[in-house]
Amino acid sequence: QVQLQESGGGSVQAGDSLTLSCAVSGTFDRYAMGWYRQAPGKQRELVALIGNGGRREYGDSVKGRFTISRNNAYNTVYLQMNSLKPEDTAVYYCNARITASVAYWGQGTQVTVSS
Repeated sequence: QVQLQESGGGSVQAGDSLTLSCAVSGTFDRYAMGWYRQAPGKQRELVALIGNGGRREYGDSVKGRFTISRNNAYNTVYLQMNSLKPEDTAVYYCNARITASVAYWGQGTQVTVSS
Protein backbone atom coordinates (compact mmCIF):
# COMPACT_ATOMS: atom_id res chain seq x y z
CA GLN A 1 0.00 0.00 0.00
CA VAL A 2 1.40 3.35 -1.06
CA GLN A 3 0.47 6.34 1.06
CA LEU A 4 0.36 9.92 -0.17
CA GLN A 5 0.04 13.03 1.99
CA GLU A 6 -0.59 16.39 0.38
CA SER A 7 0.10 19.71 2.05
CA GLY A 8 0.35 23.37 1.16
CA GLY A 9 -3.19 24.23 0.15
CA GLY A 10 -4.91 27.37 1.32
CA SER A 11 -6.73 30.56 0.41
CA VAL A 12 -4.94 33.18 -1.69
CA GLN A 13 -5.67 36.18 -3.89
CA ALA A 14 -5.63 36.14 -7.66
CA GLY A 15 -2.09 36.60 -8.92
CA ASP A 16 -0.52 34.99 -5.85
CA SER A 17 1.64 31.89 -5.78
CA LEU A 18 1.32 28.68 -3.81
CA THR A 19 3.34 25.49 -3.61
CA LEU A 20 1.78 22.11 -2.95
CA SER A 21 3.78 19.17 -1.65
CA CYS A 22 3.00 15.46 -1.64
CA ALA A 23 5.01 13.06 0.49
CA VAL A 24 4.91 9.48 -0.77
CA SER A 25 5.80 6.15 0.79
CA GLY A 26 7.40 3.25 -1.05
CA THR A 27 9.89 3.14 -3.92
CA PHE A 28 9.11 6.69 -4.96
CA ASP A 29 11.78 6.98 -7.63
CA ARG A 30 10.02 4.30 -9.69
CA TYR A 31 6.64 6.03 -9.71
CA ALA A 32 5.19 8.40 -12.24
CA MET A 33 3.62 11.21 -10.22
CA GLY A 34 0.82 13.55 -11.00
CA TRP A 35 -1.35 16.34 -9.71
CA TYR A 36 -5.05 16.46 -10.54
CA ARG A 37 -7.79 18.80 -9.43
CA GLN A 38 -11.53 18.75 -9.06
CA ALA A 39 -13.70 21.82 -8.81
CA PRO A 40 -17.28 21.66 -7.48
CA GLY A 41 -19.59 20.19 -10.08
CA LYS A 42 -16.76 19.34 -12.45
CA GLN A 43 -14.82 16.22 -13.32
CA ARG A 44 -11.35 15.60 -12.00
CA GLU A 45 -8.79 16.90 -14.47
CA LEU A 46 -5.09 16.54 -15.06
CA VAL A 47 -2.94 19.41 -13.83
CA ALA A 48 0.58 18.04 -14.30
CA LEU A 49 2.53 14.80 -14.62
CA ILE A 50 6.18 13.95 -14.06
CA GLY A 51 7.60 10.60 -15.04
CA ASN A 52 10.20 8.66 -13.11
CA GLY A 53 12.71 9.93 -15.68
CA GLY A 54 11.63 13.54 -15.17
CA ARG A 55 9.54 14.03 -18.30
CA ARG A 56 6.79 16.58 -17.63
CA GLU A 57 3.32 17.11 -19.01
CA TYR A 58 0.79 19.86 -18.18
CA GLY A 59 -2.88 20.52 -18.62
CA ASP A 60 -3.57 23.29 -21.12
CA SER A 61 -5.09 25.61 -18.53
CA VAL A 62 -1.95 25.68 -16.38
CA LYS A 63 0.85 25.67 -18.95
CA GLY A 64 3.31 28.46 -18.31
CA ARG A 65 1.98 29.08 -14.79
CA PHE A 66 2.45 25.80 -12.90
CA THR A 67 5.59 23.70 -12.51
CA ILE A 68 5.78 20.13 -11.30
CA SER A 69 8.98 18.79 -9.78
CA ARG A 70 10.13 15.89 -7.69
CA ASN A 71 12.84 15.24 -5.14
CA ASN A 72 13.56 11.52 -4.98
CA ALA A 73 15.78 11.96 -1.93
CA TYR A 74 12.77 13.19 0.02
CA ASN A 75 10.08 11.06 -1.68
CA THR A 76 8.20 14.24 -2.48
CA VAL A 77 6.54 15.75 -5.50
CA TYR A 78 5.79 19.47 -5.70
CA LEU A 79 3.46 21.71 -7.63
CA GLN A 80 4.57 25.33 -7.87
CA MET A 81 1.56 27.44 -8.85
CA ASN A 82 2.09 31.00 -10.02
CA SER A 83 -0.29 33.67 -11.28
CA LEU A 84 -3.21 31.90 -9.67
CA LYS A 85 -6.69 32.60 -11.01
CA PRO A 86 -10.12 32.12 -9.41
CA GLU A 87 -10.72 29.29 -11.87
CA ASP A 88 -7.83 27.40 -10.28
CA THR A 89 -9.99 26.95 -7.20
CA ALA A 90 -10.36 23.21 -6.60
CA VAL A 91 -9.34 20.30 -4.46
CA TYR A 92 -5.91 19.21 -5.64
CA TYR A 93 -5.02 15.53 -5.52
CA CYS A 94 -1.65 13.84 -5.70
CA ASN A 95 -1.45 10.64 -7.72
CA ALA A 96 1.20 7.92 -7.79
CA ARG A 97 1.17 5.66 -10.84
CA ILE A 98 2.75 2.35 -9.81
CA THR A 99 1.96 0.32 -12.93
CA ALA A 100 -0.32 0.81 -15.91
CA SER A 101 -3.25 -0.49 -13.86
CA VAL A 102 -2.32 0.46 -10.31
CA ALA A 103 -2.41 3.97 -8.93
CA TYR A 104 -2.88 5.58 -5.55
CA TRP A 105 -4.40 8.90 -4.55
CA GLY A 106 -3.91 11.31 -1.71
CA GLN A 107 -6.78 12.70 0.27
CA GLY A 108 -6.66 16.07 -1.47
CA THR A 109 -5.89 19.62 -0.41
CA GLN A 110 -8.13 22.63 -1.00
CA VAL A 111 -6.89 25.61 -2.99
CA THR A 112 -9.13 28.66 -3.05
CA VAL A 113 -8.29 31.69 -5.17
CA SER A 114 -10.33 34.82 -4.69
CA SER A 115 -10.52 37.74 -7.09
